[in-house]
Amino acid sequence: MTTRAMTSSPFAPASRVLPPAVSRAIILALALGGFAIGTSEFVIMGLMPDVARGLGVSEPQVGHVISAYALGVVVGAPLLAILGARLPRRPLLLALMGFYAVGNLASALSPNYATMLLFRFIAGLPHGAYFGVAALVAASITPPAQRGMAVSKVMMGLAVALLIGNPLATWLGQQLSWRYAFGLVSLLAIATVVMVAWTLPPDPDEPRTDPIRELRDFNRPPVWLTLAVGAIGFAGMFCVFSYLAPTMIHVTGVSEAWTPLGLLAFGVGGILGNLAGGWLFDRFGVRAAPVVLIWSALLLLAFPLAAHQLWSLLLAVVAVGTMGALGPVLQAYLMDIAGEAQTLAAASHHSAFNAANALGPWLGGMAISAGYGWTSTGYVGAATALAGLAIYGVARWQRQSALAAQTGS
Repeated sequence: MTTRAMTSSPFAPASRVLPPAVSRAIILALALGGFAIGTSEFVIMGLMPDVARGLGVSEPQVGHVISAYALGVVVGAPLLAILGARLPRRPLLLALMGFYAVGNLASALSPNYATMLLFRFIAGLPHGAYFGVAALVAASITPPAQRGMAVSKVMMGLAVALLIGNPLATWLGQQLSWRYAFGLVSLLAIATVVMVAWTLPPDPDEPRTDPIRELRDFNRPPVWLTLAVGAIGFAGMFCVFSYLAPTMIHVTGVSEAWTPLGLLAFGVGGILGNLAGGWLFDRFGVRAAPVVLIWSALLLLAFPLAAHQLWSLLLAVVAVGTMGALGPVLQAYLMDIAGEAQTLAAASHHSAFNAANALGPWLGGMAISAGYGWTSTGYVGAATALAGLAIYGVARWQRQSALAAQTGS
């Protein structure tokens, strides 16, 4: 299928004409929310030894805290998207980010491991719905042929968080306490509320959606298979990244002070991958997905070999970060196939990726606990990337069969 065919979907978000400076300010405000979310979601990877000591648990148990947040995203994205389907996008964005500020403040004040699990789950609830609605807003103020890049700019907040936010928050957590990192995220979320309220004008012509119609159009094989590609194929990145700090300490042989550099390398890869994903989708559509998945499997297989030297580890971590190219590709494609389920599908995309964020650390933790070593995460991650590729093959076969049936009729 060509990109032109995909961008002509009658259900794709209709563009509204805004001055370029206003559109840029809106996307910047939306990306700030992504920066806050990215800092919150990933900073615990860099602070894993500190959180383990602070809560009196093992590092694999801290991996369960990561999974708790991810499960919050999985649950919250479709639930809040359905509950907010009739609301205008502007107040919905403000409410979601306000909720995010509260959830991260509660995480910062968590007194023990059990409450930390609970508060990270709560903090994850608005994550997917925010990104889903933000992507729709960005697409609605952008020419159709540039939607892939617009979505990637919103998601750039995640990549910049990996480059700047996470190393900064990790350094802050190491110098003071890991709790300050989540306090910083709460402040960033409040700043996002202010910026979105200031830059995004109300849209009186914004289409309203019916939750029943959204559920009907959402519950179709192309949507579910696309989400499955992200949920399985992306797990490898989280499998490696979640245990990056202990891998650097126990395998590479560097001190904890070097872990922000590892996060910085991952952030560089995230930005490169995010830009590449938007560019690839605008030119090749969903056909970019198998390219990204094959690339992912190859670099994850190489990760265990690169982990023993700092210079090769950092190069490998940059490469792992480029797996983020899959995000804009699948996010933009869902807008074309979701029919009237635009909000639900866009939000569920982040549920799928955070299912990967739950699955990756869980599988990696099992391999590590079974005695296969910290670098076994690379082999586990490669297997999930190949599984995602297989699901993509099923999705393509299903679509071709449906088109053949339509042609035959």
